[in-house]
Parts: sequence; C-alpha cells; structure tokens
Amino acid sequence: MRDASALFDLRGRVACVTGASAGLGQRAADILADAGARVVGVARRADALEEWVERIGKPAAAVTADLSDRGAIAQIAKDICVPFGAPDIVVHAAGINTREVADEVTEAGWDITMNLNLAAPFFLTQALVPAMKAKGWGRVVNFASLQTSRAFPGGVAYGASKAGIGQLTRAMAEAWSRDGINANAIGPGFFPTELTGPVFADPERAARNAAQTCVGRNGVMEDIDGPLLFLCSDASSFVTGQVLMVDGGYTAK
Repeated sequence: MRDASALFDLRGRVACVTGASAGLGQRAADILADAGARVVGVARRADALEEWVERIGKPAAAVTADLSDRGAIAQIAKDICVPFGAPDIVVHAAGINTREVADEVTEAGWDITMNLNLAAPFFLTQALVPAMKAKGWGRVVNFASLQTSRAFPGGVAYGASKAGIGQLTRAMAEAWSRDGINANAIGPGFFPTELTGPVFADPERAARNAAQTCVGRNGVMEDIDGPLLFLCSDASSFVTGQVLMVDGGYTAK
C-alpha cells in the first residue's frame, strides 16, 4: 500500500503563488514551502515580499510584478522561472474587489478587476503550461469566491470575474488534464484578510456571516492549508475541473 504521507509531499516541486505578499496568498505560499516545495511569490509590494522571503528562507524567492498589466505577463512568466526553474504548481491568489455598486461601475474598475482576477490566471498559466506538459505533471489552483455562485452588493465586476473563474477552471481542466496538468479552484468563505477588511471591521456583519455557515464561524487562516495542499499534490491526481468551496458550509445553506 502506498505511504499516505507521500501523497502530500512536495519535495522536488517548484510552485508559483500570486498574491503572496499578504492574506490567503501568503498563507498558500507558506504551506507549500512547509510541504517541501520551492516557492516563488509574486505580488506588487516588494517590501512585503522581501519580508516573506526572509521569514521562509532558501525555499522562497520573490518576483515583484503587476499582474493586472496584461502586456507584462510574458515577461513575468520568464522571471518566475529564474530562481528555481519552471514551476510545477501555480496558485492564482492575487485579486482585487473595487466594490463599485452597479450604477457606479467604471470602465477602469471593470478593466483592472477582469485583468487581475480573470485574465492573469489564464495567460500566466498558458505561458507556464509548456514546461508542465514536458514533465507530464502540473497543478493549477485558481481562487474562486462565494461570488462565483452568489450575488453580493457592490460585487458586479468582482462577481463576474469570479464566476468566470469557475468556468475558466473547467476549461483549463478540459484543455490540459490529459497532459497530467490538473486544474481546480478553491472558493474561500469569509477569512480575515485585507480584501475582506470592510467585512470584519463591522462586528455585526461578521457575526451574521458566521451564523450563515453550517459550522457557525468564519474562516481562520489554517482552514485553507489542507484543501490547498490536497489540490497541489499527488493526493488530487483524479480531481480536476472542480471548485472546492472552503466556506464552512456557507453556500450549502
């Protein structure tokens, strides 16, 4: 029988995590490094990335880049491959929520949301896929959302981008899974991050969200570790094209 612990062992793997400067992106980068992967973190904030690299040590490297600039994606992909070689795993955690209400959505707000939340995961993956194909193994993990399937106030652009992530994940799986590249998505519930700062700044609102879950609480950072490690490892070899909601049952009620 196969050693169960080996299913989640990422030693020898190289991972790229976008949005690694904070929040769930940085948590994802942490857990992949803990599992043995060499991790390249990508984000705009150089100082935050440098602090993360110093904390993790040799298995970590940083690429400072603006993923919302679609014209820069090809060069960013090349830069990601410099520290440890081409990644086997890519986690797309970078995102933005402009929270513009429907009557006030701007073209600029719409464009940056779609470029960062939806276009970047596709075009960056597209640039990294040839190396995964050559190895016959790869893992792509997109970040979906409660708004992949639910409508929230002020979430027109964000919700549209995250609904798109659901279909993008399925399309990636259809395109590349026969090459050994599995594509899935994680849909976090309410976690205390910079992106959800306005939610947790209102204790009553945070309590209402917690009460709407099946488990009766909002997420803590540790809750993302197991699902992410599962989707990035050999443990998920027959799982592709799926959106795994890590939301305490919020979308089940």
